[in-house]
Amino acid sequence: MKIIPVILSGGSGTRLWPLSRKQYPKQYLPFLGNKTMFQETILRLKGIENIVDPIIICNSNDRFIVAEQLQQIGIINSKVLLEPAGRNTAPAIAAAALQAVSDIDNIDATLLVLPADHIIQNIKAFHKAIYIAEKQAKAGKIVTFGVTPSSPNTGYGYINFSAEINQDVYKVEHFVEKPDKKTAESYLKKGNYLWNSGMFMFQAEIVINELSVHSIDILQAVKKSFENATQDLDFIR
Repeated sequence: MKIIPVILSGGSGTRLWPLSRKQYPKQYLPFLGNKTMFQETILRLKGIENIVDPIIICNSNDRFIVAEQLQQIGIINSKVLLEPAGRNTAPAIAAAALQAVSDIDNIDATLLVLPADHIIQNIKAFHKAIYIAEKQAKAGKIVTFGVTPSSPNTGYGYINFSAEINQDVYKVEHFVEKPDKKTAESYLKKGNYLWNSGMFMFQAEIVINELSVHSIDILQAVKKSFENATQDLDFIR
């Protein structure tokens, strides 16, 4: 079963201004070496079995930056979807899922959704987490990746989890938006809260079905946009 990375790269990076700015967001800048965070997001997947070229979601203004940086690391068969406007994570995931299943060869594909602005240094542990998640995704689950918090950070959302389903796999009880410091401190004491990484893994068909039940308005809007998409050079607009 193919694993299709979905790289979410539509952010404007305003929180790192002036180094990162609207015309050149942070994900397209190098921070730990000579590769950008966008490039590292793709390169750190090297070695994972059944991985194929990614689907990229970005805004129209960044399309040539994306094309150049993909070419620099030898990625030539990716699909680049251009958002007409930023609509956050769920619509971007919906668009990627629709793109995946539009190819008959990808009907059973597993999507690995990754923001383009992470720094992950323990690649071995990251790959292990992906293989654990892949097993759950193949079984029809929607998997989210949590990060063990090292401080009561108020800049992240949190995942509340309960019983262990399998080794290193837990049931999500609910998601919590960015809390105040006192609440975040209580999460660390309880021990069953993780930082929400924004990384997910699931079968494309599964997430489309779930959106049709829980967020039909989002799915219908994205379907309409997807059906009216046009090919613009190497981009899908």
